This record gives sequence, structure tokens and C-alpha cells, in this order.
Amino acid sequence: MAGLNKVMIIGNLGADPEMRYTADGNALTSFRVAASRNYSTPDGERREETEWFSVVAWRKLAEQCSQFLQKGRRVYVEGRLQTRSWDTPEGQKRYRTEVVADKVLFLDRPGGAPLPEEQGEGEPAVSAPAEAEEIPFE
Repeated sequence: MAGLNKVMIIGNLGADPEMRYTADGNALTSFRVAASRNYSTPDGERREETEWFSVVAWRKLAEQCSQFLQKGRRVYVEGRLQTRSWDTPEGQKRYRTEVVADKVLFLDRPGGAPLPEEQGEGEPAVSAPAEAEEIPFE
């Protein structure tokens, strides 16, 4: 029986994205997204709760995220959850759950950059659908 592993997040970047390349030469960009929700307590008090997500993008999408995203930008991220583990030099087991992005849409316009329907030849796109690829962490 097939399962479903899909995550959709709208939020803001907490810091500039970090891009690097794997030993195979594949681009990898990671960034953190804060998504907030508002709710009322049983006493009627309004509160806000923020959840932080670690996001990883690969290849062309990684390059586009690195080029166009920066701290504070509002984004829509669609992908899947993946948990990986490793051992520290002290022998402790560590775990990290990340969103592996399939699609990242840039929801705001930094410095008045054109929206896709406004852009001319040679100008960068502000939304970037990912290629459907399966790449394991190394």
C-alpha cells in the first residue's frame, strides 16, 4: 500500500540560505522557515505560536533559492519530510528532520523585483518549481 508524505509551508526565512555542493557536484541549499499561527486560549486571550522548519533544496532549485532568497523573505515551500541521523565524534546519535523541497514559490518582491507576468527577457523568475528528483543525503 502506498503512503503519502507531503508538507506545505508558508512562512518567512529566518536567515539567508546556505548553498554548498556535494562531492558529486550537486547543488544543495538549506534554509529555515518560520510559520506562525494565531489562536485563542479558552480564556479568550489571543496568542501566536511559531514553528521552525529546516528546508533543503537540490540542484537547479537549490541554485535559484540561493540566488533569490534572503532573510525575511516570504515563501511557500512544498515537499516531503525526511529524517536523517548521524553519530557525533563523541559517539552520540543525532537526528534531524527536514523538508526536502520539490517546489519553492517566492511570495514577495524584494526591492520591487518584477513578478513573473511582469518580467521581460533575461530577467530572473521569482517562482521556481523543482524537478522531480530523488537524491539521498550523503
